[in-house]
Amino acid sequence: MKEEILKIAQMIEYVPKIGGGYEDLDKLCEDAMRYRFKTVAVGESSVAYCKNILKGSGVNVSAGISFPFGQTTIEAKVFEAKDAIKLGADEVEYVVNIAEVKRQNEDYISKEMDAIVTECRKRNVSSKVIFENCYLSKDEIIFLCKIASKVKPDFIKTTTGFGSGGATVEDVKLMRKYASSDIKIKAAAGIHDLKTLYAMVEAGANRIGTSHAIKIIKELQAIYI
Repeated sequence: MKEEILKIAQMIEYVPKIGGGYEDLDKLCEDAMRYRFKTVAVGESSVAYCKNILKGSGVNVSAGISFPFGQTTIEAKVFEAKDAIKLGADEVEYVVNIAEVKRQNEDYISKEMDAIVTECRKRNVSSKVIFENCYLSKDEIIFLCKIASKVKPDFIKTTTGFGSGGATVEDVKLMRKYASSDIKIKAAAGIHDLKTLYAMVEAGANRIGTSHAIKIIKELQAIYI
């Protein structure tokens, strides 16, 4: 069942360890190519470096912008998105302005989301909106899902991995229930093993962000090879 291994690998967004250097980026890209992961997730300044290593491999580069708190202006986020795309990003993910979510400022959040999603769509780049659920109530998550259902980003994402908590099955289920079916869900942070990955997928996740990707693939290999 090598097909199952490839299927899972193509759901994984491989995340580097925090605080690493270029040697860690080298290994991240080499491992992503070896195990055929869908994407590597890096900071904007690392996009061009990783894109060069991964050229022709089929592994995408995802750029995180306005990390980790999302408190920059809409204009700054759009500039970062444009810059990341110019550097070669295949995917862009940004953190919503949580303060405006707490205010239930639908106009602001809609404008922010539409500005970045539109920029990505014009350049055929995937867009991902990070909710940072660990700081949100259920009603606030639903509020964001309803806005996303109108704006239509490619993905909505549970967490950055820098917050107080990671993805939960309950949050993924909630997002799947209230976001339109054509929006994919990325679960990230706290997914350390195959059992947790499958639980997230069963709950409705389409993409998994993890720094434990190799461990997960080795668990699969032990089953199928």
